[in-house]
Amino acid sequence: MSALFEPLTLRSLTIPNRIWLSPMCMYSAASEGPDTGAATDFHLAHLGSRAAGGAGLVMVEATGVRPDGRISPWDLGLWNDRQQEQLARVAALITRHGSVPAIQLAHAGRKASTDKPLAGGGPLPVEQGGWPVVGPSPLPFNEGYPVPEELTEAQIAELVEDFAASARRALAAGFQVVEVHGAHGYLTHQFLSPVSNHRTDGYGGDFAGRSRFAREVAAAVRAVWPAELPVFFRISATDWLPEEPSWTVEESVLLAKELQAIGVDLVDVSTGGNVPHAKIAVEPGYQVPFAETVRRESGLPVNAVGLITDAAQAEQIVAEGRADAVMLGRELLRDPYWPLHAARELDVPRNWPAQYGYAVGSRG
Repeated sequence: MSALFEPLTLRSLTIPNRIWLSPMCMYSAASEGPDTGAATDFHLAHLGSRAAGGAGLVMVEATGVRPDGRISPWDLGLWNDRQQEQLARVAALITRHGSVPAIQLAHAGRKASTDKPLAGGGPLPVEQGGWPVVGPSPLPFNEGYPVPEELTEAQIAELVEDFAASARRALAAGFQVVEVHGAHGYLTHQFLSPVSNHRTDGYGGDFAGRSRFAREVAAAVRAVWPAELPVFFRISATDWLPEEPSWTVEESVLLAKELQAIGVDLVDVSTGGNVPHAKIAVEPGYQVPFAETVRRESGLPVNAVGLITDAAQAEQIVAEGRADAVMLGRELLRDPYWPLHAARELDVPRNWPAQYGYAVGSRG
């Protein structure tokens, strides 16, 4: 049996294989009116097709826990009933195709209020539909970006509850896994890294202070999530700034241990995103060593992401114990049926959707 196609059980939830869809913003949510932040038919087709294609877990993109926490006006949110209703359709379709529905909850912090990448990205002024941004410290992400308002301790407490409230809605919508987004330079990562967190109160300074917000959010989400279902946490294992005080893999291991004590079940290991000038040596599987380190030194299950593109590579990562699962992004955008093609390459029997039998035939 292929390691890649072995089920994985976390708490009482069994995920049918180790090939998972990575959360990727599609910038296709409703952006105005009563449906603002709600999923559309695009999300239903996009995410449902990856479930039909055999991914064991399908994770919905970064979903804002409040309006000003979205990356852009075209991102998903989960702070009202309409958004919950539309996401319930998505979760139900993923489930019907035999995959596990998951959702990533997020707040973009100083990287919020930006334009669509295909429209050039960059900060979106208030007069063009943007909004004021917040962060742990009044430090802009880059030249030309707005200076964020420094969050007060009272505002931080509200944000922690916002994550918990969105987790409750995610559960009511039918999701079986919830992930806290603590990576890629968004708000939780901004608190973690000394690059973006210059606070001198209990949410800044040493590792304990900088990790406090992450720990409080994780604990609040775990408290409202059923004991039989898993909670994930995505990290950027490094800021890629070896010559500056920054977030490192060593601190990532410490955080993973803290999260394990809180009740987090898996760390989703990525890297970077907190500064625009980081020099990243991108190559196939370039982030896998970070996942392997976090797994080995913390004892927590992890998944690996980043330029994992072929079946043999993915199989090797899992079979060698470097990660417990792999998340695919661009490969699953290019080919929604990548898991079924991988099964064929690895000589693992897998059934294609019955409706496609005429095309696949005995090759499935």
